[in-house]
Amino acid sequence: MLKTIFQKQKELHQTIMTYSPSIDSQYSKKFLSLSNEERISALCTAIIHEAVELQRLTNWKWWRKMLEFDENQAKEELIDIWHFVVDASIELGMTPQNILDEYVKKNQINKDRQKNGY
Repeated sequence: MLKTIFQKQKELHQTIMTYSPSIDSQYSKKFLSLSNEERISALCTAIIHEAVELQRLTNWKWWRKMLEFDENQAKEELIDIWHFVVDASIELGMTPQNILDEYVKKNQINKDRQKNGY
């Protein structure tokens, strides 16, 4: 399934670069002209801002009137985060298999930390 997500993200990039003479394409070209480190930094910023948009849908402000949680909007914001995470993964040359391998490795580290009172 992750392979499908990666392929669709790559197709999206190709579509933007090929068929969109709009300002979005100009921004994409500007993004691609950045160094690898600058692109990673920009993607981190995008991930953070999308996470804030997701958080704003929750009632984290205890001093304000409670709002009804919009689960559909929350899912959309989470998918926005996924888009940028996949972009960062591609930017770092990671494949779905690399992600699985790194996840399994880090998951074991986290289990060990919990077991050892981290």
